[in-house]
Amino acid sequence: MQTTYKTPVRADRQSQGMSTRFDTKIAVLLREDLESWQRLNVTAFLVSGLGTRLPELVGEPYADADDVPYLPMFRQPVLVFQGTKEVLKAAHARALTRALPRAVFTSDLFATGHDEANRAAVRAVGTADLDLVGLSVHGPRNAVDKVLKGARMHP
Repeated sequence: MQTTYKTPVRADRQSQGMSTRFDTKIAVLLREDLESWQRLNVTAFLVSGLGTRLPELVGEPYADADDVPYLPMFRQPVLVFQGTKEVLKAAHARALTRALPRAVFTSDLFATGHDEANRAAVRAVGTADLDLVGLSVHGPRNAVDKVLKGARMHP
């Protein structure tokens, strides 16, 4: 499992000679049996939850050379992992124990069509019985690494 993210030094970068090591980690854990479209959809939904709840994770807006504005994005990379249903369930329990900011995506959400139905589907199931297909988490690197124990980097 990758424990840190360092931006490689590239001569064409503005911050020549500098590498960035973040004290925190943003991670998404996906159940390994998802279809490709499901992996992308679940990842997008999960990280949107972190961005709205933790505004300090979001950087400044972008603009191109013609001053066309673009929305801001996370200030650090999002690392994507995968694991079995059991690994996901254990990671969820560890994230709860550590009280880390998190978002969940359950299999029921593939059958819903809007935000209110999504929330109702999660609300209808007890924590221990959630059929998790994805989890996002943010926190200190070491804490997130412990939450992700048993997971592996997404290929």
